[in-house]
Amino acid sequence: MDPTVLFERAASGAVQVAGQVRSDQWHAVTPCSEWDVTALVAHMVAGTGYLMAAVGGDPGPLGVDASSYRAAIDTCVAAIRRPGALELRCLSPAGFEWSVAEAVAGTAMDQLVHTWDLAVAIGADETLDPELAETCVALFVPQMPTLGRAAGFVGPEVPVPSEASAQHRLLGAMGRHP
Repeated sequence: MDPTVLFERAASGAVQVAGQVRSDQWHAVTPCSEWDVTALVAHMVAGTGYLMAAVGGDPGPLGVDASSYRAAIDTCVAAIRRPGALELRCLSPAGFEWSVAEAVAGTAMDQLVHTWDLAVAIGADETLDPELAETCVALFVPQMPTLGRAAGFVGPEVPVPSEASAQHRLLGAMGRHP
């Protein structure tokens, strides 16, 4: 799957769940023990800022409300669709160099996994897009979760049955209890 399409679909699903956060849920706990809902959504929105910086763009202000998040996604997608943008190089959050295309796909995976975290925190539907989950498993498991663990931002792998859904295999690889 084209990395831009992967990111746009994952981020669009994320903003839909973010739009469901009620005013009394912004300080709710999430599966990411160091973040409440506000911090989690801020991290998710910051993914657009990371990609904008990777292509030399200015993300502008990054609010955590759904409309600001949607605007940040739209600005980011337009920037990464510019000719040559995906071929640029940047640093990953784990500190290694990769192409912007890889960064876009990696940020899509981050958006997808954190969409589940957010859904769990607010009691929303936890079902992820199966095609996106399968694509992320194929692209990133097991190497990316292993690199994330070494960098200190992915928890220990949670074993799931080999016949588990792509969503459960992805979540388990990323340290979640599906």
